[in-house]
Amino acid sequence: MKLYSGAESGNSWKIRILLEQFGVPYEKVLIDLLKWEHKTAEFVATVNPRGQVPVLEDEGRHFWDSGACLVYIARKFDRQDWLPIEPAGMAEVLQWVFMAETEIQFGLQYGRRGVMRDRWVIGSAANKAQYQKIGRMALSAMETRLRHHDWLALDRITIADIACYPYVFHAHEADLSLDDYPGIRAWLERCSAMPNWAAAPKPPTRHYADMPEPQKA
Repeated sequence: MKLYSGAESGNSWKIRILLEQFGVPYEKVLIDLLKWEHKTAEFVATVNPRGQVPVLEDEGRHFWDSGACLVYIARKFDRQDWLPIEPAGMAEVLQWVFMAETEIQFGLQYGRRGVMRDRWVIGSAANKAQYQKIGRMALSAMETRLRHHDWLALDRITIADIACYPYVFHAHEADLSLDDYPGIRAWLERCSAMPNWAAAPKPPTRHYADMPEPQKA
């Protein structure tokens, strides 16, 4: 199994966390995002047509999108404790996985990239308040759950927690304080206390390579 990842990528961190929780050996292929290695014609043609990380390679196939990778790993190793196959349990877990790719992505992830790298996906730094508003929507939903439960789904750790963890952990890098979210703060501590929890990526840098971002044809 091979993982293409970025050193600063929270989405890549999710996959490292789950693989290391399961004790699965894997090859790490570091993609330099600041040199746009994920946007090269070769990477797009042979690894991920979306030009993004993470990408999980296994048995000659490539799987991209962090949520899809989490589901693949849980199913491949038949870990129903992390992702049930019965409908209600699966839906309870996946609703949080999907939120990680909506409010958390568009709020916390994009806000972090804007603050730390001065790169704004939509518009400019003037949109920072909008990113933070979306991020607070995610944090509010999580806090509602975590004030009365240890985990996001099923009262045990699942891929729901891993999907949401990285960019909530990095919320301060989007200039969002967690002071008003005691349930989330306690949950972060529970997650990081799990044995073999993968180490956090380094903080992003504002400095890009001199080369411009490749333009799509």
